[in-house]
Amino acid sequence: MILGMNRRLASRAKRTVSKSVLVDGEGEEKGQTNLRVGLICGGPSAERGISLNSARSVLDHIQGNGISVSCYYIDAHLKSFAISSAQLYSNTPADFDFKLESLAQGFSSLSDLAEHLVSAVDIVFPVIHGRFGEDGGIQELLESHNIPFVGTGSSECRRAFDKYEASLELKEHGFMSVPNYLGIGVDESEIAQWFTDNRLDLDVGKVVVKPARAGSSIGVKVAFGVNDSIKKAVELILEGIDDRIVVEVFIENGHEFTAIVLDVGSGSDSRPVVLLPSEVQLQFHGSGDPEEDAIFDYRRKYLPTQQVTYHTPPRFPIHVNKSIREEASLLFQKLGLRDFARIDGWYLAPTSNISPAPNETSRGRMSADIIFTDINLISGMEQNSFLFQQASKVGFSHSNILRTILHRASSRLPHLTWHNYESNHLLRGSTTLETSGDVQKVFVMFGGDTSERQVSVMSGTNVWMNLQRFADLKVTPCLLSPSLSNSSSEFPDKTESDLDNREVWLLPYSVVLRHTAEEILAECLEAIEPDRARFTSRLQKQVMEDLMDGLKNQSWFGGFDIIDELPIKYSLREWIKLASEAQATVFIAVHGGIGEDGTLQALLEDEGVAYTGPGVRASRTCMDKIITSQAISHLSEFGVHTISKDVKRTEDIMHETISNIWDELITKLRCLTFCVKPARDGCSTGVARLCSSEDLTVYVQALKDCLPRIPPNTLSKTHGMIEMPNTTPEYLIFEPFVETDEIVVSSKAKQKLSWKGTRRWVEITVGVIGKRGSMRSLNPSLTVKESGDILSLEEKFQGGTGINLTPPPPTIMSKDALERCKQGIELIAETLGLEGFSRIDAFVHVETGEVLVIEVNTVPGMTPSTVLIQQALAEQPPMYPPQFFRKLLHLATQRV
Repeated sequence: MILGMNRRLASRAKRTVSKSVLVDGEGEEKGQTNLRVGLICGGPSAERGISLNSARSVLDHIQGNGISVSCYYIDAHLKSFAISSAQLYSNTPADFDFKLESLAQGFSSLSDLAEHLVSAVDIVFPVIHGRFGEDGGIQELLESHNIPFVGTGSSECRRAFDKYEASLELKEHGFMSVPNYLGIGVDESEIAQWFTDNRLDLDVGKVVVKPARAGSSIGVKVAFGVNDSIKKAVELILEGIDDRIVVEVFIENGHEFTAIVLDVGSGSDSRPVVLLPSEVQLQFHGSGDPEEDAIFDYRRKYLPTQQVTYHTPPRFPIHVNKSIREEASLLFQKLGLRDFARIDGWYLAPTSNISPAPNETSRGRMSADIIFTDINLISGMEQNSFLFQQASKVGFSHSNILRTILHRASSRLPHLTWHNYESNHLLRGSTTLETSGDVQKVFVMFGGDTSERQVSVMSGTNVWMNLQRFADLKVTPCLLSPSLSNSSSEFPDKTESDLDNREVWLLPYSVVLRHTAEEILAECLEAIEPDRARFTSRLQKQVMEDLMDGLKNQSWFGGFDIIDELPIKYSLREWIKLASEAQATVFIAVHGGIGEDGTLQALLEDEGVAYTGPGVRASRTCMDKIITSQAISHLSEFGVHTISKDVKRTEDIMHETISNIWDELITKLRCLTFCVKPARDGCSTGVARLCSSEDLTVYVQALKDCLPRIPPNTLSKTHGMIEMPNTTPEYLIFEPFVETDEIVVSSKAKQKLSWKGTRRWVEITVGVIGKRGSMRSLNPSLTVKESGDILSLEEKFQGGTGINLTPPPPTIMSKDALERCKQGIELIAETLGLEGFSRIDAFVHVETGEVLVIEVNTVPGMTPSTVLIQQALAEQPPMYPPQFFRKLLHLATQRV
């Protein structure tokens, strides 16, 4: 039913189709008038890194086909700049903050920025999350200069953003609300009275303490009793987040949800439609910290984690889902919201501790108890955000939903009508492989078992989304299913049964948009369960009919462009045969495990299937850090060096006296501080700095206990989260810890780079690309560590964390040294037989350009903001992500 509806609605589009190979290409039809969109990101809140990710995603999906985008950035101190689109691919704003004064067009004031926008753009799309973005700040600035913009007006933003004021307005309109208390400063007697009034125990009563004016995930804490509540409130005030603190009753026996509301009206006519809501299920892992277990925080919302699972639609009864959609739509209208928003709330079980106040109506209580807690006026727009998850379940691609929002905002001003080209309205999301014409099939594989599997999901999703933009490619996302029986970080020869036991899923569009491999797998299993499939289909049909009631008369709407088909499961053997029969090229995005140790490469070669990246031999060599070191040990005379190593069996370490091992390491490696890492695993997995025998004891105990991670600052030297191997590695490598001077990007008003330069070695990471024997080094990135001495998985791959400087600033590394470094990198690539693309991590001497190799990654991170993307953009001419990944695909078919 849904598939048929999709096809019928999509066929309604009758527009000119661009001839560009890029589906969302930047080439425009001759004589076509573009809508000039100003994309504004950044801001002063802690969510500014997420704002950068949102802006990047919006740019990727609206640029071209009748729209031209100009990018603007507001820093933490509300200074504004016009920036290049390439800067949106930075990992964090800190990557370029210190360069803004010299490289970007700065504005003397926010008013100066607004005056520029009046003539430079037709409409502004603000994607600043939190303060200044959702509190009415940016909206008031634009309104004062009569600049059209996407989203809710300033006065409505102010009321909805302040959590306390919003709760009062919800009550005024008859909605249930959580009992709360507003503290301006701290008054113990008032808080105690509020605890008493709400029948909460003064010593252990469970409450939530949060800033009134901050993003929905910022500064949210669980407290127990009056004293703890005051302590948490004071902490928030001292942190400078807000001086208005809300204390509210902790909801017991409730089910959390979040819902995207899309206005499909036109002009002044508001017609909000709630898409399929998502249930937010927190996973309790017995952390011992009830605070950590109870809150849907920044980490759970924005970084890949198994601590939370989403269900779209929620597993609530039909009538509850109906109530949520009806109530959220009414709330959107009552609060005067515009275009789109995200509304968070709870479905209360009969045993919940929350009940309506005497002055509240019982709206909807015959069918369900629905309570709304947060209104997000500029919802996150990362690739796998709630906006795109929920939109894709009812027929919208990323581009289609964003352009729908833009059209809705433009409809308030008749002079902003613009022509929406049909070239981005190709039906997508199908798991069938039939194609017409000269179309190349591509299977993008990601997932797997290793500790890097969540980064792999991000990499594979990003590759899939970028390659989808080419009309001559049929790109199918494929999940290598996580499997407990195969979750080893050591990779013996695969048996025949392994080929039959490993599962690979061909994924429809909407299922890909999840944060973890486990979540995608669960979604696959849920989707093919008959009762769940019928339940979802029924809700989808209703939402799509509601949407079409508003959109059917809009001349610009070309219909839904996503087919929400079912995922298809294959054994690994069947999947490889399928790839061979389809003559598909496999884009490998599986980090570590069989994706990087030569196993998958050998299996594909046996069936004659083209694949990206290095071949079998190079993959096997580079996966083993010991063999890699041996393979390049003879290059010292050419300025390429390896780090001294002591390799020990993990089992031996576990049965020896730790103090004896420590003394032995000091004697053999002639140093007092070591870096420990598994001999065969991902680039950040299990890597730690050890400063004492006590640190080694903690590390070994973590291996014995099979801990998934070592928490931050557990060891004696400050460090971030250390992701541990899934199973105990057979060998551990110990190396002297290479001391480098700390490179600091100042966070004060004058952003600048600070480096003592006493030690002349710095850490870099650099991509190589090309055919075997003629690999070319890209510009290296200087790595700046934020939370310790070892780069964490988050700092390497995940947007909003970690700082990279591409290329190394000339104040740190001379041009001559940089060129000698690149020559050394290319020599390493040639010696190891690399091809396609890889990433080399190393230390480099800033004066001589000599290279001290750390490791080589044959399936490097390909997330939206990873250094590989930044390095491609630093090329002349720049290679934007679609062109970069297309180049890698081409190299796969040109294997030497």
